[in-house]
Amino acid sequence: MQPAHRLNITLFVLVGLAVGTLLASGSIAAGPLASAVVLGLAVLKGRLILLEFLGLRDAHALWRGVVTAWILGVTSFAFAASAARWLI
Repeated sequence: MQPAHRLNITLFVLVGLAVGTLLASGSIAAGPLASAVVLGLAVLKGRLILLEFLGLRDAHALWRGVVTAWILGVTSFAFAASAARWLI
């Protein structure tokens, strides 16, 4: 079980990253850079959720690696799909 203060700090960081995502998606001109920034923030949020709220911080390193690779794979596919329209 995680200490309550650690979860609270993580929650505040997640809220800050969510606000950063909203600001980045509205202020950066649409393009591959905007997609990279927004998806990069999504990876950070996903990793924090996995480590703190799903309890993978105390899990075996293999599980952390597999789930983190899955998050990176999904976001890489999303970035490739968004960047493909700029290449076509």
